[in-house]
Amino acid sequence: MGKRSSLVAIAIAGVAATATFTQVYAAHHASNDYSPYVAKPHPQNVYWGDTHLHTSFSMDAGAFGNRLGPEKAYEFARGDEVVASMGQKARLVRPLDFLVVADHSDNMGFFPDMFEGKAHILSDAKGKEWHDRVKSGDGASVAMEIIGLFSQGEFPESLMYFPDSKPYRNAWDRTLDAAEKYNEPGRFTAFIGYEWTSLIKGNNMHRVVVYRDGIDKGKQMVPYTTYPPQGSPNPRDLWKWMANYEDKTGGNVLAIAHNGNLANGIMFPLGAQYDGRKLDEEYVSQRAQWEPIYEITQIKGDGEAHPVLSPNDEFADYETWDFGNLDYSEAKTDSMLGGEYGREALKRGLKLEERFGVNPYKMGLIGSTDSHTSLATAKEDNYFGKASSMEPSKERMEHPFFKTEAGTIYYRQTTASGLAAVWANENTRESLFDAMERKEVYATTGSRMTVRLFAGWDFAKGDVDQADFVNIGYEKGVPMGGDLKKTAKASAPQLMVQALKDPDGGNLDRVQIIKGWLDNKGNLHEKIYDVACADNRPIEKNRCNKPVGNTVDTKTATYSNRIGDAQLTAFWQDPEFDATQRAFYYVRVLEIPTPRWTTYDAVRLGLPLPKDVPASQQERAYTSPVWYTP
Repeated sequence: MGKRSSLVAIAIAGVAATATFTQVYAAHHASNDYSPYVAKPHPQNVYWGDTHLHTSFSMDAGAFGNRLGPEKAYEFARGDEVVASMGQKARLVRPLDFLVVADHSDNMGFFPDMFEGKAHILSDAKGKEWHDRVKSGDGASVAMEIIGLFSQGEFPESLMYFPDSKPYRNAWDRTLDAAEKYNEPGRFTAFIGYEWTSLIKGNNMHRVVVYRDGIDKGKQMVPYTTYPPQGSPNPRDLWKWMANYEDKTGGNVLAIAHNGNLANGIMFPLGAQYDGRKLDEEYVSQRAQWEPIYEITQIKGDGEAHPVLSPNDEFADYETWDFGNLDYSEAKTDSMLGGEYGREALKRGLKLEERFGVNPYKMGLIGSTDSHTSLATAKEDNYFGKASSMEPSKERMEHPFFKTEAGTIYYRQTTASGLAAVWANENTRESLFDAMERKEVYATTGSRMTVRLFAGWDFAKGDVDQADFVNIGYEKGVPMGGDLKKTAKASAPQLMVQALKDPDGGNLDRVQIIKGWLDNKGNLHEKIYDVACADNRPIEKNRCNKPVGNTVDTKTATYSNRIGDAQLTAFWQDPEFDATQRAFYYVRVLEIPTPRWTTYDAVRLGLPLPKDVPASQQERAYTSPVWYTP
């Protein structure tokens, strides 16, 4: 054999040897991948969005001066600079990941048509009167008149956009077209949605309906309204519509109850609903099925807790709206509060589950804005208000929001809140919707702090500080929104929490665990545990031993992150657990004090600080609970 032939033979032998090694290596590792993340579908990303935003297609938004349709709402949310209705430029410091345009279903699209002077509106005496008043700058009083007429069921039938009418269909088609145009899977999710606007004598029973689907299914049925004969203000009938939609289209929808602090006690009934009909198995099972998450904070106040209901919670009186109902036609009484606030609803759910075997208030928690400006602004230093008449100006703090015989609520009392945080695998309608359904979500009042919660029975104390904390949490326990099942491995639930500050916000003050439970005598209880305190403050009697401090300079609307921590972690085991009692646990994370939006306005516009709202506030996050059922 020549030299060339020998080299060829060696090369062939080498290929054969390499092939043999590859086969052996592949066989050895066929069921033992190198990457530790293979086949682990745990959500690794938190996505930020607003599930409750109104455009000019909502009657009240249009009457308040909003001239921006759904298209501009999506552009702004994805990070584009837009010109607001009152002429100022606006932009987010960071884009949102998703948005639900949730225009009111009742008379959707009416106001843009009225503003444009469509013939079928101007030919009606009341329609022409409204048109002329709005054109002359009297939109605010027109909006209040419209809300009052809807609330009392007296809106002129001649001006109704009934769902089977051509103008209504045109508005819904444009809403669908906008969602399809701006939906970019992986980059920005534009959900199809609307708000069903039930008002029971002014008491707010609104729900936002969110679609998992696209235009092909969304166009098959128009939204559900509250006026007869096609619609109803009863949530039982909304749930029937949702079931009919899914049966007809093969699609998926869910409903999010509006925060209840303007419901005057009827949002979370315990014995009977607003019409006197007693709660039954149908009610509790249908509500549990169709309403997996709840809007606990938004522009019209925070809805987590109230000092009357939680007298031992020093942070319960945060952005409290307890004036009355939506149109301020009935003042608030303490007896109404239990049917309005999120924490109390979670507790009531335990009692109803004991009675019916189903918990209708087993809800994940999210925040959203309920802004009527088409601008999803929830940061204190970039607050464009509830309505276009509240966009930044020297006058807005002193301008009435509601003014009735019962009293006045001023614009300065509105809250720059909130946001919905969703733990999901990817930024798509399907992935985000599925996360909402399993309740792996949390609320913030506008900050983008990152929070993870896991609960289980056999965590090790050091697991919360491990690099693979997330994998440990899923493999040994359940995430926020999950259910704990009793095991023999531990005597009490263990919770692991990690919280990381918003890079554009304040440092963290503390992490708290809120527990609610039903005792063996049928009584409901709650207790708050501080489990992590910034600046190495010790915990004494379940509380950080002193306040974190306050660096806010009201003369400059600035603060310093020299106090607080960028990250807090906690491992906690319930010291008072009773395995025979139903319970839930959720986490509340507080930032250090930062300026309220009114303080930014006062400094920027040269105004005195208002005396009836705080100059600083502590942004917070509320996780979805985990539940224990005996």
